Amino acid sequence: METIVLFEVFGTATLILLGAGVVANALLSGTKGNGGGIVLITFGWGFAVFSAVYVAYGSGAHINPAVTLGLLASGAEEYAPGIEVTAAHTVTYIVSQIVGAAIGAALAWLAYKKHFDEETDPGAILSVFSTGPERRHYGWNTLTELIATYVLVLVILLEGETPAELGPLPVALVVVVIGMSLGGPTGYAINPARDLGPRIAHALLPIPNKGSSDWSYSWVPVLGPVLGGLLAGVSVVALPLLGATA
Repeated sequence: METIVLFEVFGTATLILLGAGVVANALLSGTKGNGGGIVLITFGWGFAVFSAVYVAYGSGAHINPAVTLGLLASGAEEYAPGIEVTAAHTVTYIVSQIVGAAIGAALAWLAYKKHFDEETDPGAILSVFSTGPERRHYGWNTLTELIATYVLVLVILLEGETPAELGPLPVALVVVVIGMSLGGPTGYAINPARDLGPRIAHALLPIPNKGSSDWSYSWVPVLGPVLGGLLAGVSVVALPLLGATA
């Protein structure tokens, strides 16, 4: 149990520190990367995943409840070598990921503290912590997150079983292409912890001019990725069966 907590907390914190950090660099006023745009952000998140998978290798580097739930739905016997699939381990993975994400967001805030203090745009501040849609329609936004997460988890499960076994670079490249191709409508959370943990941090941290944490939308980047991960896990079971009957 300690192995799961240690690696998933540190790994997910690394993911969010670097991922939220690149968004802060691109969006907050007065930074060196201000105005860097979607390409900077997309590649930054990809490299953040690359780094986080290395940090969290000991737990399989799930760093994402959708991956954990995808493995559960696939009928896997282990979440990582030596870590059995049990209810207690499932909860430990997910809680550790959310806690790690909140810690990573707080560290990103500390790194950019003076820029946050001077930022007057609540939307820019919230965008560092959590995702938001370009066109708000809860059903369609949920579907977008479902599809994007399905692709991520399906590739991981089919090619490597866990991100650590697939390898940091392939996982990072999948995240980059998802961001560039499917990230336009919602900002591609593709990870419930990635959105929920930092949104909690946004609500709690003493940030001037931060405005609302947009809790009315917060369930979308949780439900969509959860459903996408579960469907990917089911697909991993179904695909060999379809091949056998073809």
